[in-house]
Amino acid sequence: MTLGGFDLLIVLPAFLAGLLVLATHIPLGAQVLKRGIVFIDLAIAQIAALGVIIAGSGSLDPQGWAVQLAAGVAAVLGALLLTWTEKRWPDVQEAQIGVMFILAASASLLLVAHNPHGGEHLQDLLAGQILWVNYHQLLMPALGSAVIVAVLAVFGDRLLRIGFYLVFALAVTASVQLVGVYLVFASLIVPSLAVRHYGGRRRLAFAYLTGVGGYASGLVLSILLDLPSGALIVWCLALLAMLVYAAGPKPAAQPA
Repeated sequence: MTLGGFDLLIVLPAFLAGLLVLATHIPLGAQVLKRGIVFIDLAIAQIAALGVIIAGSGSLDPQGWAVQLAAGVAAVLGALLLTWTEKRWPDVQEAQIGVMFILAASASLLLVAHNPHGGEHLQDLLAGQILWVNYHQLLMPALGSAVIVAVLAVFGDRLLRIGFYLVFALAVTASVQLVGVYLVFASLIVPSLAVRHYGGRRRLAFAYLTGVGGYASGLVLSILLDLPSGALIVWCLALLAMLVYAAGPKPAAQPA
């Protein structure tokens, strides 16, 4: 199958990676908005990226188990810390999440400061290299996504605070190495924002349609226009979300 001379099968692994990310991030995004902790994914994703950088400072295989484990451990520790801070100082939890994000981001910059390829590696973790994803890299994220989707389906809103943070940490750990920090945030928040006034099953269905449409159009346009895929997908998600929101039900008028 071709489009403008390009074989669309080239982007199929990247598109499948996007579907795996959306499978867990859309239901998690709905809970993030409900709990009012919008920037948690940026913080956890940045902490997971910091774990990758710390593990990668040695001579470890970037796709090896040690690096994956380091990212997971870092994200889980971050989730446990956020659980403790929310219990101790719930009134400033969003601010604490922001502080954790900036500390992890600054630590990443310091760790790659003397690495000649550090800037490139950090850029890959932030913006992602989704077009370079291969089928082999999708196996473990697919298994992890299946487990997370099952947990969310069984427990839903009944997940306790620590359970939610741990599930969130594991979901972000897998996705940040596939698509990068920026797309992790966009996949979590943008579709959920678009459908926040939709009701019932329509909300979830249109959220997934928004996500799938954003990834598909962004990947195809990135090939046709020779532009960075991650950044273009973010913009396609945002533009499509605006259309979905505009076409959807209007919020009830607030009393004067």
